[in-house]
Amino acid sequence: MFQGILISKDDAAYRATVQAIGEEVLPDGDVTVRIGWSTLNYKDGLAITGRAPVVRRFPMIPGIDFAGTVVDSRHAAWKVGDRVLLNGWGVGETHCGGLAEMARVKGDWLIALPAEFSARQAMAIGTAGYTAMLCVMALEKHGVKPGDGEVLVTGANGGVGSVAIALLSRLGYTVVASTGRMGESAYLTGLGATTVIDRSELSAPGKPLGKERWAGVIDTVGSHTLANACATTRYGGAVAACGLAGGMDFPSSVAPFILRGVTLCGIDSVMAPLAVRQAAWGRLARDLDLAKLDAMTREVALAEAPALAEQLLAGQVRGRLVVRLTGEN
Repeated sequence: MFQGILISKDDAAYRATVQAIGEEVLPDGDVTVRIGWSTLNYKDGLAITGRAPVVRRFPMIPGIDFAGTVVDSRHAAWKVGDRVLLNGWGVGETHCGGLAEMARVKGDWLIALPAEFSARQAMAIGTAGYTAMLCVMALEKHGVKPGDGEVLVTGANGGVGSVAIALLSRLGYTVVASTGRMGESAYLTGLGATTVIDRSELSAPGKPLGKERWAGVIDTVGSHTLANACATTRYGGAVAACGLAGGMDFPSSVAPFILRGVTLCGIDSVMAPLAVRQAAWGRLARDLDLAKLDAMTREVALAEAPALAEQLLAGQVRGRLVVRLTGEN
């Protein structure tokens, strides 16, 4: 038996409870991992609360991330004692995930924990930070350079936004942070933002084209915010879209793309190939300031996760939540 969050659903209710779980709940897989640390991302909040149909099988252990130690392996790449991490691959949605002390998964889904990070630090980064790195890499691939002008980060107080600001600042970019919580401006400038704007400047319906401002954008919000970000991106700029906290709709036009040559880059972290994952984590090990990571991280116990999931969806959580399980690093 091991401790974890188990989600169940029947005609009467949708429940997510912290409880003792038997190994028979774990699905098939060729590697078993004792989990030291996990995390809470926006998708985990949706899964735990049932606000969206994230979970596709029941019962389900949520958690799209984990870091821990291999305790059993029938996979050629992994042996007992290896330190590993996992992001995505449907874990916590269709395959039991990381908000428990044990997981059984496909070895092909794992990557080695970078030597530069403890398991706790890797989960302070988590899918949010890994996604932020994918966004930065997309802007770089498109040719957006630090000297090209301001880079906008929306949903700046969240996990993706916080890590994106820290990364961009470390790389020399001029970062503008958009947030609905202007009282957190000192936190955002501490991470490296040079300017903080209220999200209301971008969240209302806008025009197909606005005044050119951004050399690049990392958007976690979607809907009107993404549309307005595209409409105000400079000629030849790029927008990396990775979130939908404001909605899945995209009330825009083709004008920014065909009149200004703006590129909209869709960022998927769930099914990214192994080589892309390894490159992103390698860059995180090189380019993320661990002091800033610590400043944006709050450690919580597993028992706190269900209540925090509600706060996360309500936009009341700053930065990253790292969940202590066995606590092994």
